[in-house]
Amino acid sequence: MIARFKDLCLDAADAHALGAFWARILDAELVDTGDGDTRVDPSGGASADSIWVNQVPERRTVKTRVHLDLRLAQASPAALLEAGARLVREPDSEISWWVLADPDGNQFCAFAPGENSRPGPFELVVDSAEPSAQATWWAGVVGGEVEVSDEGHASITGAAGFPWDHWVFDPVPERKSVKNRMHWDVDLTEPAPTALIRAGATLLREPDDAVSWWVLADPEGNEFCAFPPRD
Repeated sequence: MIARFKDLCLDAADAHALGAFWARILDAELVDTGDGDTRVDPSGGASADSIWVNQVPERRTVKTRVHLDLRLAQASPAALLEAGARLVREPDSEISWWVLADPDGNQFCAFAPGENSRPGPFELVVDSAEPSAQATWWAGVVGGEVEVSDEGHASITGAAGFPWDHWVFDPVPERKSVKNRMHWDVDLTEPAPTALIRAGATLLREPDDAVSWWVLADPEGNEFCAFPPRD
């Protein structure tokens, strides 16, 4: 294991407005970080449950490649729509869930309540050209077991620090072309990301006067941030 899953980050045209939306639908606390950004802290959750909402100048231009799947508390997404979500697709003969978009247009999926399951996020989903290879690579970084379905979906369970049930890599025909609007952070187990780079990560930015962490990309170009070990 090279690192532990740390948290999620979401780019936003308006970090306070988007943070308020996600705090509302997750029944969470909105924290003003004092630098123009916000953080969504689920009640009673660990730090890995948090979503950092970062103000950026550019708006979303392409399909969301990283998203959360949520379990609903009720049989319909009415509460999400009331909070400001937009309905993109209803359940039909091909899918059994709702596809929605947040106020910035980032899509996410909402599933009907399940037996013995609690409402809220239960999966992190990443579009992938080679799901099995991606899941295997990330399991090599954060641990966990990889399962691949007959349809080609690959998922990780038991990753270090991961707060939800599954980390899923979905097969898609298109490759990543622009910076992801949602990304994840990891805590390193060593002082530098040497092992990550040796494993196949690409270094995009080193710590400098503005940031105290490394920005890297995985083998399919998904950006993520790596932080030195916590004291």
